[in-house]
Amino acid sequence: MLLRKKQNKSYSLIFDYLIEKSFLIISITSLLILFAIMLFLIKEGIPLFKDVGIFDFIFGKEWYPVSDNIRLGIFPLIISSIYITILASIIAIPISLATAIYIAEISKGKVKEIIKSLIEIIASIPSVVIGFLGMVVVAPFLIKNFNINSGLNLLNASLLLAFTAIPTITSISEDAISSIPMSLKEASFALGANKWQTVVRIVIPASLSGIWTAIILGISRIIGETMIVLMVAGGAAVIPKSIFDPVRPLTSNVAAEMAEAAVGGIHYRALFAIGIILFIITFIFNITADYLSNKYKFKNK
Repeated sequence: MLLRKKQNKSYSLIFDYLIEKSFLIISITSLLILFAIMLFLIKEGIPLFKDVGIFDFIFGKEWYPVSDNIRLGIFPLIISSIYITILASIIAIPISLATAIYIAEISKGKVKEIIKSLIEIIASIPSVVIGFLGMVVVAPFLIKNFNINSGLNLLNASLLLAFTAIPTITSISEDAISSIPMSLKEASFALGANKWQTVVRIVIPASLSGIWTAIILGISRIIGETMIVLMVAGGAAVIPKSIFDPVRPLTSNVAAEMAEAAVGGIHYRALFAIGIILFIITFIFNITADYLSNKYKFKNK
């Protein structure tokens, strides 16, 4: 019996060791793949700046990569991406946080299960389907109610991107709020606070770490989305003056033109340079999410 216990313990240790090393190998492999992608982007994109200055590339206001007088200014694309991100975030963040608070603190039983299931279903809808709905439903609605010439514009793209970001922000925020110890809430109630005072002054501040992470990841989803903006943003590489103007964000520009760019040509290099900028933006957002998560982590104690 004692020998069998020792053998079982030995097998358990070996199994734990193998699992630990397997996860280590997977983690290192992921980092190597990420590093390889970064090197590939740099290799293909950096040579552009031998022909086009970095300042002219980033702050140039005209994008004509295939004309006789080639101009590769991506400032309108950057501005379009920023406007769409800001507007989509303004729409998505309040709705997502309100939904997360309702799921975690108010809803009960079957209602809670139904809402969480709906959020998961929304998250699973393919981007191309959402883009198609934007073309055949949202665009005609905007044309009819706002008296505009085209429904494929900044507002349409922002609405749909907000729709795609809501599940991400809601799910992570709800998990963060639900993880708050009941003892904190009970202490608040014991001091005479009501339900909403407890939510606003105790629950939300204590879950800020997870909420900030959810918001940053949701914004990253908005910035990185390609198919939706390709289908409903309008595709005009100009600086928008109104939310009803057609726009072309960075991601849709790469998707729309990569198939037309000759490998190794200046147009090809410019698209990879845009990829470098998107990579840097995404990296900054992830670093910011990690920073905010760690900054507010102490409030959970």
